[in-house]
Amino acid sequence: MTLLEKEPVKRAEKSLKDFDTSLSIVELKSSAKTALEAANSLNCEVGAIVKSLLIKIESSFLLCLVAGDKRCSLNKLKKIFEKKNIRMASPDEVKIQTGYTIGGVSPVGHTNEIQIFIDNSLGRFANIFAAAGHPNVIFKIDFEKLIQITNGEIKDITE
Repeated sequence: MTLLEKEPVKRAEKSLKDFDTSLSIVELKSSAKTALEAANSLNCEVGAIVKSLLIKIESSFLLCLVAGDKRCSLNKLKKIFEKKNIRMASPDEVKIQTGYTIGGVSPVGHTNEIQIFIDNSLGRFANIFAAAGHPNVIFKIDFEKLIQITNGEIKDITE
C-alpha cells in the first residue's frame, strides 16, 4: 500500500477535491514531519509550512493553523477565550479528534468538527503547504482558499 492509498490521506484528498478539483496532494520523497523538514523537501521558506496544532481548551478542542516559523501562543489563546486551562492536546487526543497522527494533521478532513483559528502571518505567502493525512504527504493552497476550505477565523495567535 502506498501512502496515497492510506485512509487518512484519502480523507484529506476527498475534502480538498470536494472543495476545489484543482487542489491535489503530493507525496514527498523525504520526510516532512517537521516544518523545517517540509520546507527543505519543498525548497520553500519555513513560514510557508502550515503547522496544524490541536489545542485543548477545558473540555473542547481548537485547531490552530500556524506558520512554520512561528510558535502558537497559549497565552494569547487564554486571553481570547478567557480561560486558564489551555494546553496542547496529547497525541491520543489528536488522533481521536482529527483522525490524524501528529506530523500528518491536515487542516481538512477531520473525523470530528473542530473550530479552527488561522495564524494571520500565513497571509504573507502566495502559496502555503499543509499536511494531507501523513507526514510525507502535502498539498499546496493559497491563503484565501485555506480560509474558505476550513471556515477558519483569522487571528493573531503566535509569538
